[in-house]
Amino acid sequence: MTTRRTSLAARIGLPLSVAALLVFTLFPVYWMVSTALDPKALTRGSDLLPSGISFEHFDFVFDRGNFGQYLLNSAIVGIATILAAALLSLFAAIAVARFKFKFRTSVLIMILIVQMVPLEALVIPLFIQMRDYEMLNSLLGLSIVYIALSLPFAIWTLRGFVAAVPKEVEEAAYIDGASWFRMFWSVLLPLVAPGLVATSIFAFITAWNEFVFAYTFMKGSDKYTAAVGIFQFFGENTTSWGPVMASSTLVTVPVMLFFVVVHRRLGSGLAAGAVKG
Repeated sequence: MTTRRTSLAARIGLPLSVAALLVFTLFPVYWMVSTALDPKALTRGSDLLPSGISFEHFDFVFDRGNFGQYLLNSAIVGIATILAAALLSLFAAIAVARFKFKFRTSVLIMILIVQMVPLEALVIPLFIQMRDYEMLNSLLGLSIVYIALSLPFAIWTLRGFVAAVPKEVEEAAYIDGASWFRMFWSVLLPLVAPGLVATSIFAFITAWNEFVFAYTFMKGSDKYTAAVGIFQFFGENTTSWGPVMASSTLVTVPVMLFFVVVHRRLGSGLAAGAVKG
């Protein structure tokens, strides 16, 4: 009898726990979207249901908030970060995994140490460096910073994938007459592609959601990224919650779609990178 009650409680408790977890996770998303669509968002208070559905807040952030330009800036920086970080981290991972050179272990330790440094501690040094290079208020300068922030994690993860590829596979390609670049394109790159996808997603999220560096380095509002563009709707004494939630929704949707498309490769890539090598 006791076993039967325990089994019944387990069958009921598990779905309830999952449902509670889903509510806890998805409620902020519901509140953000519903507030963005609520024409009376400023006076909504704690009402669970919006007073109506309207797209006036979305029209406001595009027409008067220049949010389309901010989204374009974020897309430019994000794409540049993905392409450059993927290329540099892949070749760096091949170097530390395949070639023996002096201080190779020291380089790997330095990569880990850099990854542990809080981003806030790097704001002033990077600001001074970008100022000296005259790259403040530049999307190129901001992209370079994001690439540098993404490289430690990307190199460490991809190193595991490269090290997991048997050297005999590469040697077989050489025996068949392939050059190094032919071997790289036809043999090595397909095998490390899941890890490359995982690290590219990390680089994209870093560039898309980052606020501190974008806000510090950009002087002109026309160069703001989307994360900084949300900040303009926060006033000194009041906050325009409708535009804030509408712009937050516009920032969140591309990331969610990106995850839906590549979530399988992301999971397999991170898991494989953690255990290989």
